[in-house]
Amino acid sequence: MKQIEQADMKEYTSFRAGGKADVLYIADTKEELLELLKEFREKGTEYLILGNGTNTLVRDEGIRIPVVKLGEAFEGIEEITEEEADPDGAESPEAKAGNIHYISAGAAVLMSACAKKALSLGLSGFEPLSGIPGSIGGALFMNGGAYGTEMKDIAVSAEVLSKEDLFIRRVPLREMDLSYRHSRFQKSGDLILSVQIRLSERNPEEISDAMKSYAARRNEKQPVRYPSAGSFFKRPDGYYAGALIQEAGLKGLSVGGAQVSELHAGFIINRGGATAQDIIDLMHLVQNTVYMKSGVRLEPEVRIIGG
Repeated sequence: MKQIEQADMKEYTSFRAGGKADVLYIADTKEELLELLKEFREKGTEYLILGNGTNTLVRDEGIRIPVVKLGEAFEGIEEITEEEADPDGAESPEAKAGNIHYISAGAAVLMSACAKKALSLGLSGFEPLSGIPGSIGGALFMNGGAYGTEMKDIAVSAEVLSKEDLFIRRVPLREMDLSYRHSRFQKSGDLILSVQIRLSERNPEEISDAMKSYAARRNEKQPVRYPSAGSFFKRPDGYYAGALIQEAGLKGLSVGGAQVSELHAGFIINRGGATAQDIIDLMHLVQNTVYMKSGVRLEPEVRIIGG
């Protein structure tokens, strides 16, 4: 177990902004994690679970409660059997049809690493998600997606630590309540430990070509050179956040070191030296202006914590 006092959260979040956490714990094994959370429970201590920090902004005031991050034991990827992935046989025959294989990825595994592993095994289905920053646990937590594919389309089950009783359970897809940028885990507080995924056989060269194509599209249209949290706002029903922001004339708008990207208006980026407050103030300015122009209220996809 690593314990870091006054941990600078700029180092643990993709925005590279925000304050410090009084204490950050990095649990390297399930046993360490359980021991720590049991201690918190006995003392009545509130705590915060941090994933890879790619969809998180820490306020400049920092975080007073303990922050817990998953370490090495949660970074493995392995092939598993159908029974291991879906022990209660909940998947439909249609989902199981064809040359289907299953892998299990620890919650701290980066999406890019999972995509590379799938490629090495000649397994397809992960390609559209290969460029999503962050961990697979965080992607399931948010039902992350890209290019028409979401986690709900490939996930079968998840190994989850219940916040209520600290028991580890296997949760099937049908119980995750996955919808656009939503899962049951956002309300339950249960901690995702690993994700079991269904993929299908495909020529590795075709998989590689698809991944390169998605990467090229992302690099062309998204501001990957600057720190950000990806798409900042959720997609409103019937609209696209980036289009609404651009139509409101906000592309390139800055507050301090924070800017609405000139490449893609759906991104707020850290041009250099941005504080968390800069980003939050810019967020409010965008929300208010878009609402005045179009009557649509944008909601942040980014989780804002601390203070």
